[in-house]
Amino acid sequence: MVFARVVLLRALWASATLLIVSFIIFSAIEILPGDIAARVLGRYATEEMKAEFRRMRGLDRPMYVRYGEWLYGVVQGDFGDSLVSEFNVGEVILPKLKNTFLLALYAFILYIPFSIILGSLSAVFREGAVDTFLSTLTLIGLSIPEFVMGTLFAFIFGVVLGAFPVVVAINMAQSFGEAVRMMTLPAVTLAIAMAVYAIRMLRDNLIEVLDSDYVRMAILKGVPLPRVVLRHALPNALVPALNVTALNLAYLIGGVVVVEKVFAFPGIGTLLIDSVFLRDAPVVEGCALIISAVYILANLFADVMTVVLNPRLRTAR
Repeated sequence: MVFARVVLLRALWASATLLIVSFIIFSAIEILPGDIAARVLGRYATEEMKAEFRRMRGLDRPMYVRYGEWLYGVVQGDFGDSLVSEFNVGEVILPKLKNTFLLALYAFILYIPFSIILGSLSAVFREGAVDTFLSTLTLIGLSIPEFVMGTLFAFIFGVVLGAFPVVVAINMAQSFGEAVRMMTLPAVTLAIAMAVYAIRMLRDNLIEVLDSDYVRMAILKGVPLPRVVLRHALPNALVPALNVTALNLAYLIGGVVVVEKVFAFPGIGTLLIDSVFLRDAPVVEGCALIISAVYILANLFADVMTVVLNPRLRTAR
């Protein structure tokens, strides 16, 4: 009962946050520099033509009216029509979102075992050669920006070795295996960029848990160390790392634009940047709202999993 109340309360807060974010997004688009009418109609368009374009697209109405209509449409799953292509925004975003989701899923599948295994090894063999080596690698990973890491991978594994394609034309993949091969370099780049944070946090948390009395008692009773780590220490150490994982989930959807640009990947991040350049407000609003929703849902998931993994929170009154 307590668990259900906590989840419901946090879900309501998440919904309220998303509503506030939607208004901020819509308001921010209004102050973007540039004139969509001039960009669509061209430099030789007259003021009368621009005014007619704004009237036909409803851009001459007050902001609060357009926001209300847009929000009403979003609730029904309709993000409006693109001002540039005149296609439905959902039809424009959906293929790009699907591509980014596939890339994010691939990267997240690599990220989970990569973070847990290396973080656990670093904690178990702390202050040893393994810990020093892994700590050095994570520091290097923290210091290298994603676009530099992606460029290095593209040059080494794409240009020099020819093992993977540099340009990810995923829409042209003829099979699942070919699509996986195309996405390997950007997925590995994203997985490393996320894992370096999680590895260091998991190491510190796991060391603290391994030093606790109940873990020491289990080791003294002869319980094998791998079993102690996997069944007793690791679940408790994962709880604080869930917030980092939630941020990484959001980063996978919204922050991959740099990696997408490096590998020419047709995802939602690239679409967002291109739409900002074109000042295509409905597409920008749709992309930004979806990214924000993923971020909020990821944090909600982390909160719920924290309650699930911590019995004291489930029974607290």
